[in-house]
Amino acid sequence: SLYLFKLGLAPQIQDLLGKVDFTEEEISNMRKELEKYGIQMPSFSKIGGILASELSVDEAALHAAVIAINEAVEKGIAEQTMVTLRNPNAMLLNVDEELAQDYQNELFDAKRKKESNARLKNGTISDEERDVYEELLTQAEIQGNINKINKLIAVDNINTAIRNCDPSKTLVALMKPEAQLPVVHSFAAAVYQTELFNLQQQNAVNYLAHDELSIAVEMLSAVVLLNQTLENKDILMIKKHLKDPCIGFNNLEEENLQRYADTLLSIKSEASSQGQDYLSWNDIQNCIDMVNMQIQEESERIIAIGHINEAVDQGNPEKTLEALLLPTAKLQDVRPANARHYQDVLHHAKAQKCKESQDESALLWLDEIQRGINDSNNNIKEAAILAAGISMINKSLEKGDSQPILMILQSRFGLRVIPECTEAYFRNLSEAKNMKTTEGSSEGPWIKLVMKGMYDYYYNVETEEGTCVAPKGVVPKTSWLTGEEIQNIAGQVTADYNREQLWLANENLIVGLQARARGFLVRKNYQERKAYLQNQEPSAIKIQAFWKGFKQRKSYVDRLKVLQGNVAAIVKIQSWVKMWLARRAYRKRLQYFKDHNDQIVKIQAFLRANKAREDYRTLIGAENPPLTVLRKFAYLLDQSDLDFQEELEVTRLREEVVTKIRSNQQLEKDLNLMDIKIGLLVKNRITLQDVVLHNKKLNKKSKSQLEEMVMVDKQGIKGLSKERRKKLEAYQHLFYLLQTNPTYLAKLIFQMPQNKSTKFMDTVIFTLYNYASNQREEYLLLKLFKTALEEEITSKVDQIQDIVTGNPTVIKMVVSFNRGARGQNTLRQLLAPVVKEIMEDKSLIINTSPVDVYKAWVNQLEMQTGEASKLPYDVTTEQALTHTEVVNKLELSIQSLRAVTDKVLTSIFSSLNMMPYGMRYIAKVLKSSLHEKFPDATEDELLKIVGNLLYYRYMNPAIVAPDGFDIIDITAGGQIHPDQRRNLGCVAKVLQHAASNKLFEGESEHLSSMNTYLSQTYQKFRNFFQAACDVPEPEEKFNIDEYSDMVTLSKPIIYISIEEIINTHSV
Repeated sequence: SLYLFKLGLAPQIQDLLGKVDFTEEEISNMRKELEKYGIQMPSFSKIGGILASELSVDEAALHAAVIAINEAVEKGIAEQTMVTLRNPNAMLLNVDEELAQDYQNELFDAKRKKESNARLKNGTISDEERDVYEELLTQAEIQGNINKINKLIAVDNINTAIRNCDPSKTLVALMKPEAQLPVVHSFAAAVYQTELFNLQQQNAVNYLAHDELSIAVEMLSAVVLLNQTLENKDILMIKKHLKDPCIGFNNLEEENLQRYADTLLSIKSEASSQGQDYLSWNDIQNCIDMVNMQIQEESERIIAIGHINEAVDQGNPEKTLEALLLPTAKLQDVRPANARHYQDVLHHAKAQKCKESQDESALLWLDEIQRGINDSNNNIKEAAILAAGISMINKSLEKGDSQPILMILQSRFGLRVIPECTEAYFRNLSEAKNMKTTEGSSEGPWIKLVMKGMYDYYYNVETEEGTCVAPKGVVPKTSWLTGEEIQNIAGQVTADYNREQLWLANENLIVGLQARARGFLVRKNYQERKAYLQNQEPSAIKIQAFWKGFKQRKSYVDRLKVLQGNVAAIVKIQSWVKMWLARRAYRKRLQYFKDHNDQIVKIQAFLRANKAREDYRTLIGAENPPLTVLRKFAYLLDQSDLDFQEELEVTRLREEVVTKIRSNQQLEKDLNLMDIKIGLLVKNRITLQDVVLHNKKLNKKSKSQLEEMVMVDKQGIKGLSKERRKKLEAYQHLFYLLQTNPTYLAKLIFQMPQNKSTKFMDTVIFTLYNYASNQREEYLLLKLFKTALEEEITSKVDQIQDIVTGNPTVIKMVVSFNRGARGQNTLRQLLAPVVKEIMEDKSLIINTSPVDVYKAWVNQLEMQTGEASKLPYDVTTEQALTHTEVVNKLELSIQSLRAVTDKVLTSIFSSLNMMPYGMRYIAKVLKSSLHEKFPDATEDELLKIVGNLLYYRYMNPAIVAPDGFDIIDITAGGQIHPDQRRNLGCVAKVLQHAASNKLFEGESEHLSSMNTYLSQTYQKFRNFFQAACDVPEPEEKFNIDEYSDMVTLSKPIIYISIEEIINTHSV
């Protein structure tokens, strides 16, 4: 009871009273404990209802500690009070150092109150009979006050956390045991914060007391659990939580629990789709009220439905209308004028339902009744429109007015009529009406229509009103056309017109159909004749074979007789033929040597040059070269006067070149002018004196040279005519402009279709730049590639990955050019050694497919045992990996793969300077252009694109298929072994993943142990790609700029044929 009292859960049970004889030692225990605290033994004979002399040592220590606390409280010093409260003998719990002053104040007030009560109560009792705790606070009272302070402070902290709108801190404060609150669920921190904050705002003092918090937390915890069960869609738990008294829902009906649960689940699903994860207490209560209201309305509606069915059975339209108008039925669009029709339609619908269900007591439900009302209204509306149309048509026919006929047929009857047939409509309708008109017939103003084949409708053509009830004495019109007759006549006229137009529009098709029919008959006769001949084919073959055999045998016998009669002549002819063949072979061999004289000389020169190179290598490589080698190169050590003169001459010429560039330019102009004058002289356009005068000025051409130029061919583009001269200059300007201004060809490359780009490159671009045969052409070609790449990225690339997923023309041109004959040697030097090492290692077997490894292992077991394995042969990847042997073999393959990949990486990374400058420069342009187009792209994304160019497009194919790119030498008829190709493919796959930082996942999950290695390798590739992009600009690399052509001694020359010029025009 003392422990429960400390927790505030139960009242304290008082101590028992009585007398027992104890020894003197036991009597002095209390005194000794009090002396430890410097407190004298009180004069009261009882402590806690027990005589002081009856206390044991532990009890005495407890009471002494409690008395010490009372003494400290009396002094009013919070620090001393806290020291006594912390005394272990006091056995107090949950004492907080920070609340010392609060403890002091609360305990002091409680002690004063207890003292005043004791004085009023014990004024007449002697000191020996009084208990010391009548005026002092007991241990339980002290603990209770401490718990009270802790609870108040905890409540303050909770209110502060709620006010600060911090769900996590609010949850922590609510879960503290000092707060003495019901159970709190940690997953619903936001719910507690939101709901408690709303309650706090509604409070007048903006503060929630402990009682309010207890009720609110208990209710919120129940609501949270209910929301959790709603998420789990557990109907039984939902019903259980709804009945929980802690949640306190109003108007909860036991029989409606299932309906509540279903409605709450739908509301919860709708709230979740709108981003609301929690239904509040009010939401749930509103749902309960709504369900109750729906059930009440449904009950009232069922009663109304019963009244309606009873009225329909009675057959009284007025009662049926009265039942339909009941407010509880909530039926829409009920019109009193249509009561008769409502009765008929609903009665028919009910009879039909009883027939289908074979139940005479079947009732019409609300949706069926509403459908009947809607159908009745639509029937009457359609009948009124149709009756009005019938009236208007017949009146127009009686008046002989054909103008409104077309509009009436369209608007009232809803027919698709043709304006060209207006007169035909009127004529046919008039004829039909005249046939129905009879003289002397008496008929009223009423038209009778039948709705849906069973309901009558009467329409007065004079008042233009309709009704479902037959008027008294009604005589419907029989001389007027009915709606069906009008529709049939109009439809027939329209069909006739459409058929006529169809024949006219398809006259050619009809003629073609007839032609096909006749052709079919002719082909049929031909096929029959052909079939007859095919059936007689064996007989015809026998006849032909007999005749051919006879002729062949006769020819053979005749030829044999001729040969037997001329044996001597045949022998002579054979000898002449054999002699002729031998002489021809000899002459052919002799002519072969004469034709290949240049090649023979080259072979000899090659052998001599090879010997000289070998001697030179010995000279520079050997530590002690032989004397014969030294003698051959000793003359190179001599320095003659000629060497010094040549050095001085080179220095002078370098100086003179700069001064004569401008002079040479002027001389070239004068030379061109001289050529023109000579051409004019040939055509007698100027005199010889003018040419001689100009020749003296130039002092460049002799008389013999002039005569040779006069005799040159006058044909071709360089012919001596003004037009051809202009054409030559125009072509010079065109090709020079295309070379030096890459914008034109760059835009043309961008617009060129993929299927024409290769021919375009070979016939125009590479020819125009002489396949970059010198530095100038290579510089200009790189400028073209740069401009084209920037144009394509600017105009065509919408996402950075388009470079990887697509096949840009410029990228294809760059890779093709640098991987062709020009860059093939570089690629071979870079990859050939390591590729050969991989292929020559016969023990290297890399297989990363678990299924293939499993099958190889099963085959190996069968070969070792000589028996068929009991293991299945076809397995999945997961099943294969369940075998330890397969996993071990895969691990060995992965280790071998890493070792081989490291060798290839070392070869690639150490050969950066061997990579073609053009590839590195285009990679730099690609990176900078993409960064300009996509400024938000990260460095890693840009480097992955660069890696796609440098590795995947340039190097990867050469690793996968070295024989296809001449990386290795393959003998005639030779090929790479499948194991070697698989090894190379595995290495290329790992390098490709590493270059793009793509990890092994999904189907390659069994290779996930290499993901760390891929990430590390990617960092190395990243540095490699960055270093590859670090190249100088072409102007710096080739020391060329836009003014270099102006100072060159010779004009740029391109070698292009007439066909290539034509191809240039065609693009």
